[in-house]
Amino acid sequence: MTRTGSARPGWRRLATPAALVATAAVLAACGSSSMSSTNTTTSGPGTTTPTPTSGSGGAETIGTAQGEYGTYLTGDGGRAVYLWMADKGSTSSCSGACAAVWPPVLTHGAPKATQSAVSADLGTTTRSDGTTQVTYQGHPLYYFASDTRAGQTSGQGSDGFGAKWWLLTPAGAAITGSGTGGSGGTSAPGGSYGRGY
Repeated sequence: MTRTGSARPGWRRLATPAALVATAAVLAACGSSSMSSTNTTTSGPGTTTPTPTSGSGGAETIGTAQGEYGTYLTGDGGRAVYLWMADKGSTSSCSGACAAVWPPVLTHGAPKATQSAVSADLGTTTRSDGTTQVTYQGHPLYYFASDTRAGQTSGQGSDGFGAKWWLLTPAGAAITGSGTGGSGGTSAPGGSYGRGY
């Protein structure tokens, strides 16, 4: 009994430093795991949440691409951008579940034009949540969540959330035709789609 009692304090003295080392190792592992997951979340391409979508966290760049629907506008990373027929003027009507599927093209600073996009046609509008959305000839611009890389235009012609979603030409017209690869099948500004939205 005496021998067991005298052994216990020695066991405690040996176990305490080992326990501290083990605890430190676990905390260090948790810290590095947390940092790794944060980096993955913030730097992963193809994010489809309605958070600012400019690649650098700065001003969004609007450019163009050529595909089966002709030449259409794109945002950062070359992803297709769309207009929504339900929007009235430059005010976005897409929020909540709509904005999760059709993330607004957001910017921090004045948007920039490249390729065939026209700088004078770019603008911004303030959304109900206070973020700044890019407009082109007054149309609020959106990405489609299923378009995860450049060249995808799977949102074209969708009528999700009660109205049509269309790609835009560099002239700001809705591309409403079938995929022909040409410049036809569009509705020019002031035409049947018109500036009155």
